[in-house]
Amino acid sequence: MYKNRLQIILFILLILTVNHDNQKREFYQNITLIKNPNSNLVLVNKFHCLPSNYIPYDLEKIDVMYANDYKYIRKEVKKAFEQLSSDAKQLGYQIIAVSTFRSYHYQKNLYQYYVREKGKKYADNCSARPGHSEHQTGLSIDVMGENMDYNRFAETKAFTWMKENAHKYGFIMRYPSGKEHITGFKYEPWHYRYVGKEVATTIYKKQITLEEYLHEK
Repeated sequence: MYKNRLQIILFILLILTVNHDNQKREFYQNITLIKNPNSNLVLVNKFHCLPSNYIPYDLEKIDVMYANDYKYIRKEVKKAFEQLSSDAKQLGYQIIAVSTFRSYHYQKNLYQYYVREKGKKYADNCSARPGHSEHQTGLSIDVMGENMDYNRFAETKAFTWMKENAHKYGFIMRYPSGKEHITGFKYEPWHYRYVGKEVATTIYKKQITLEEYLHEK
């Protein structure tokens, strides 16, 4: 009993430390260039940046049965997502990939579009600056459900299934509600990141972010 209480206290202190550290740091300051971009656990956020010339070496096209167009993703992620989408379909749910790999230059144009249309503050809240997007890793997928609108994915039956089962296939919801001060991004129920089954299950059970998981390690 004492050991369990001590573990809980230590975990709470760890979370408070992570939150405090992130609150002290200003986003997009003291940026670190990523040296392990091919790792399934690579951390890409507003403090860690991918090289502008980085493109995953094993990109493959997702079967059009599981995507709304020609979408490319890393080989391992493709296999996991197609299995997820296929299993969901058999249960009556529709989960379709709408955005996957994006190059540095694609992200640069997208970010600049938001800046022009909505201003820099809005852009930084909803879109990553070039080099800071998980999509460049080839490990992230934006999805939509039966309403065919990824922005309203949280309103679908598919979302209810996805948030309770994605970890079984190696995916986590990357930007959960209430964690914006850690991830730097608003709640995105449509954005899922592949980290592998074991890590995804741990993150799911603890209800933490990738940042918090890696900090624990």
